[in-house]
Amino acid sequence: MTAGLLVVDKPAGWTSHDVVARVRRLAGTRRVGHAGTLDPMATGVLVIGVERATRLLTHLTGATKSYTGTIRLGEATVTDDAEGQVTDRADALAVAAVTPQRLASAVARLTGEIQQVPSAVSAIKVAGRRSYARVRAGEDVELEPRRVTVSRFEVLESRRDATGDGTAVLDVDVRVDCSSGTYVRALARDLGADLGVGGHLTVLRRTRVGPYALDVARTLDELAVSFSLLSLEEAARAAFPVRELDAEETRRLRHGMRVAASPAGAEPGLPVAAFAPDGSLIALICEQGSVARPVLVVAPA
Repeated sequence: MTAGLLVVDKPAGWTSHDVVARVRRLAGTRRVGHAGTLDPMATGVLVIGVERATRLLTHLTGATKSYTGTIRLGEATVTDDAEGQVTDRADALAVAAVTPQRLASAVARLTGEIQQVPSAVSAIKVAGRRSYARVRAGEDVELEPRRVTVSRFEVLESRRDATGDGTAVLDVDVRVDCSSGTYVRALARDLGADLGVGGHLTVLRRTRVGPYALDVARTLDELAVSFSLLSLEEAARAAFPVRELDAEETRRLRHGMRVAASPAGAEPGLPVAAFAPDGSLIALICEQGSVARPVLVVAPA
């Protein structure tokens, strides 16, 4: 199996591990991984690496991400999404008092660089165990806040409704662009808390991971009919700044040696994809002062 990336449109109800297992069968290899988990209820872009391309995934996990979703105001749940038990319901008057102006102000307070406490039902490890496992075992889990960036938190539409038991709710369709590590479930929870009515996420669709968007994503059914990969070279050129090497630089990087920094300069600490004269991907490199060092050598020595 040739190494490369897949951009999968994950279906609802599947875990990210389920998708990896399916791709392993389609690709005929165990060497498959993903760049960033999606919750089972979520759909959309899941970047999958096959064979040597799995080594790129660490450097893609931190890419910015985009989502569309629906936040239900008026109910809070234990998981901060629709899969969890409802823990609190606001009265109808409190939900009715959420005006467009109040909603816009609360959204603005959750935009930019913020301190966010991840959802307790997350994959973050606490003393060696996943937080969600501790919650499901009946433990109370309090995670530390982390700094994240929400570059866009936009209300697309809102509509008032009532649940099956008559609880008044306000459903808000949103678009979110954010840094890696941001939990949209936590945005829903915090938006509801700010407005005093509680909130949780009912729909989530990831529309982009770094440069990879839904327009290049394929469903598992489509992949079952026609399985093909983005090559290492295509994937790297789309995801990273590019440096073209000469023959001597290629030789040095193949052996894990440093090369001179690019005369054009590169942003310190950010990976750059380095390509041989024949167009093959050799390494990801980072510049430090006057030199560039390999952080990942892809090509064999």
